Amino acid sequence: MLSPALSDALVILGAAGVVIPLFAQLRITPVVGFILVGVLVGPHGLARAAGGHAWLGRVTVNTIQGQNPFASLGMVLLLFSGGLELGFDRLRAMAGTVFGLGALELLLNSALITLGFLFAGQPPVAALALGTALAMSSTALVLRITSGQAAGSAAGRPALAMLLFEDIALVPVIFVLGALAPLAAGGHIAALLGTLLRGLLVMGGLLAAGRWLLPLLFAQAARTKSPELFLAAALLVVILAALATAFAGFSPIVGAMLAGLMIAGTDYHNEIESIAAPFRGLGLGIFLITVGAGVDLDALWAHLGMVLAATAALLTVKALVTGVLLRLMGTRPGTAAEVGILLASPSETSLIVLSSALSARLIAPATAQFWQDITAIGLTVTPLLALAGRRVAHHIADAEQAALPDLPPADDAPRAIIIGCGRVGRVVADLLRAHGRGFVGIDSNPDLVTLSLERGYPAVYGDAARSETLARLGIDKASAVILTMDEPVGAARLVRRLRAQYPALPIIARARDSAHAAQLYRAGASHAVPETLEASLQLGESVLVELGVPMGFVIATIHEKRDTFREKIMHEGGLGAKPKLKSSSLRDRAG
Repeated sequence: MLSPALSDALVILGAAGVVIPLFAQLRITPVVGFILVGVLVGPHGLARAAGGHAWLGRVTVNTIQGQNPFASLGMVLLLFSGGLELGFDRLRAMAGTVFGLGALELLLNSALITLGFLFAGQPPVAALALGTALAMSSTALVLRITSGQAAGSAAGRPALAMLLFEDIALVPVIFVLGALAPLAAGGHIAALLGTLLRGLLVMGGLLAAGRWLLPLLFAQAARTKSPELFLAAALLVVILAALATAFAGFSPIVGAMLAGLMIAGTDYHNEIESIAAPFRGLGLGIFLITVGAGVDLDALWAHLGMVLAATAALLTVKALVTGVLLRLMGTRPGTAAEVGILLASPSETSLIVLSSALSARLIAPATAQFWQDITAIGLTVTPLLALAGRRVAHHIADAEQAALPDLPPADDAPRAIIIGCGRVGRVVADLLRAHGRGFVGIDSNPDLVTLSLERGYPAVYGDAARSETLARLGIDKASAVILTMDEPVGAARLVRRLRAQYPALPIIARARDSAHAAQLYRAGASHAVPETLEASLQLGESVLVELGVPMGFVIATIHEKRDTFREKIMHEGGLGAKPKLKSSSLRDRAG
């Protein structure tokens, strides 16, 4: 006979193992699946029918209290893998939009939601904890959604910047909430400062010790060539860091994420990350299943009006704040609206912050449970929010397109289609015009289309990823298609589709570097021009001319170098034979 604790453990672990392949087959994100399965196997789901069916008791979680250890385990695993993915090197390389746009978005949303809770009568510390928790958005869901959108990610780039900052801010947020616990319990500022000082000392000691001791520890593990020992060493670091932060009076999950950050700074982080990769999905699954198991459907139904009002208010506030902020920073109206709606829901990190605030006794258990239920609802409707955001963006884009002047009718002569009306696209247009070649530009940014029209370039607004859009421009008789957009994934996808539909169409594409150019050749591009290569050739040309080399030899050298690079890139892209050394002399080429 299994003990209740062991039975609950097997149910939760078994559910986590079933959800990922099942929901992947159904093309539903596992995040939603974890919550729904948690509701099903929780005390308020199938367990209620177990009285008449004894076998149901073996596949359900029977008590709320029994879930707490599993929720803590899930958070520790999730935060450790999150810290391992971030790493201090990546943090230093992500300044710019992440620490600008991301910080501003989180601060504004947190401040506004906190004010709302203050007006609702919550104590200041509780209002701050709730406002910060609910201001966060779902990295796991949003990145999965935006990566699957067609032709790049106009909405994905700003969303990624804000989500990365939220992931970075998670440890400081939990740390501060833990430090506020003495103040919320009626202590004085001195107690708060003492807790902060003790926590900073422990964290500083962990980072210092990790910098010197972890390389030695993992070097010993590497000599054994045993993946199991690597994993055991990593888990030892996680356990010790979690115990150290718990001893300082903070949540163990702070130590878990610090352990991930410390390991990411070693030379062995790639090996450990590959070994520990399954733990991220397992940690997220265990945590979200326990959240779903805690949802009381009867209580939600009894307070349905309050639940719907709170959900709608939260989604509206976050969508408006994020959308308006992006618009003020120059983002297109459609993209700003789409990102605002997409990031409106709270997230799995919201649940972590709520759990930490509850453990620190900053918020009441009933309040924490209510907003955890709201967060669970928000996570399950995030795919619907993404769909609504795209529809709103398309509606705004159609309105912008209607406000633009129509393109003058073209004659029957073939013309080139330039996809992208930015700086590179306008330079290409100037060269085509100088040689009397017809062309038309297309861009999904109405500001660039308006600018092109004002400067005399024929251009239209539209999404080149849509077949019907290019069909209206006469792609079936186009002389060539030139892709100048700076969207590597979208460009490769578009080249592949165009090559499949129009086998004889010349396709010339802009590439970021040689690797991207090889990818475009594999997709079917006729020519792929790497920006880095052309910049290097122009620099070399200027050097040779300045050193007095005759222009004919300079031109011959540049052409020969360009041909060599092109052959190499095409070979890497799976086209043509391996490049050979040129046999002709430069003097012959120059002559």
